[in-house]
Amino acid sequence: MRRTRADKIFDAANVALLSIITFAMIYPLWFVIVASFSDIVKVNAGAVTIWPVGFQTDAYFNVFSNSFIWTGYRNSILYTFLATIYNVAMTLGCAYALSRPAFRGKGIINFFFIFTLYFSGGLIPSYLLMKTLGLIDTIWVMILPGGMGVFNMIITRTFFRTNIPLELYESAKVDGSSEFRFFFTIALPLSGAIIAVMCLYAGVGNWNSWFGGLLYINKPSRYPLGLVLRSILIRFEAVEIETAKSMISEEETILRLYRERMAQSMRYALIFISAAPLLIAYPFVQKYFVKGVLIGSLKG
Repeated sequence: MRRTRADKIFDAANVALLSIITFAMIYPLWFVIVASFSDIVKVNAGAVTIWPVGFQTDAYFNVFSNSFIWTGYRNSILYTFLATIYNVAMTLGCAYALSRPAFRGKGIINFFFIFTLYFSGGLIPSYLLMKTLGLIDTIWVMILPGGMGVFNMIITRTFFRTNIPLELYESAKVDGSSEFRFFFTIALPLSGAIIAVMCLYAGVGNWNSWFGGLLYINKPSRYPLGLVLRSILIRFEAVEIETAKSMISEEETILRLYRERMAQSMRYALIFISAAPLLIAYPFVQKYFVKGVLIGSLKG
């Protein structure tokens, strides 16, 4: 089909608009990376735009020489791994059960799940519950409370409804298959896309989770990475305020200014370091992510 002038103008406008949106999304992260390798004086002067100016790696050296950072990394990897497995297992099991037409009472159960999307018990009751269960200051307080996201369960339930034919279930039932056997030997092997999407959703959510640690964890040795970074940034701000208010000698002023500049540079390095694992993992599940987002959008 021959393309008209209006079609070409429309395509050009789409490309231009999407290019602007893509640039607006990518550039802030790129600037953080560039600034972390640049002289912070040049960054503050506005001389850094696309490429590093005054290339240096002192910020990363200081970050990685801090054992507190490695402790946070270790804890976040452990929390994310265990919580993702737990979350995906709970989500798949619940979604499969609610997707079966013969399951009685699923409407009432769905109502209670959806109710929690709009209403919750609140912060204080949640804390009292964690304390009563003896989960305060344990690794399980970062894993068990987020056992299942209702939104993820709804997406997974839709996948099972639209991608697992009812005829396949009936055929397996005629052959003597039980619900458990059908779920583990037929439904799960056919659900690679949704499993990858749920792992991505759960992994990103658990990796970025720090508020739970702020509420329920008191021991610094069990802080997740997000809470470690928050503690370091607060410490940097305290140093800057102290430097601004102190009446000290010229040598001490120079030393504190150097520390302040290094703290500013380390902030950029910390942001990139905390986001790096997700940036590395995302390309491997991107194709599944796109398919998962489109689940339920088409009916055939």
